[in-house]
Amino acid sequence: MPLVTLTLRRGKDVAFKSAVLNAVHDALVIAGVPQADRFQRVLELSADDFRYDASYPDLASPRTDDFVLIEILLSTGRSVKIKRKIAVDLIDSLRQSPGLDPDNVMLVFKETLWENWSFAGGRFIHV
Repeated sequence: MPLVTLTLRRGKDVAFKSAVLNAVHDALVIAGVPQADRFQRVLELSADDFRYDASYPDLASPRTDDFVLIEILLSTGRSVKIKRKIAVDLIDSLRQSPGLDPDNVMLVFKETLWENWSFAGGRFIHV
């Protein structure tokens, strides 16, 4: 069960946020996550509360207000190869819709053990 957190500057419309979240989900499904396994949240912050360097590390083009930070929390066990595939599929999709410059996308994978997930009612189905 990946948990996706999208952080962006306040003011983006629903279509922009939906396009990003759909792209993330599609990339995860291609990598083997079940279609119904969709848990996502959006954090919208002001410029004062979401600060980032425009060019680190040696970007081809500077980051703009379209910059998005995508965090994917998932269970341990996925290979670097799978994570790279998710990243490539995600960036390709984001170029198409909503038309994001790849330099405006930061992706972070975080891993946790299966025993740290309780999907509902305090049940641990993967332990």
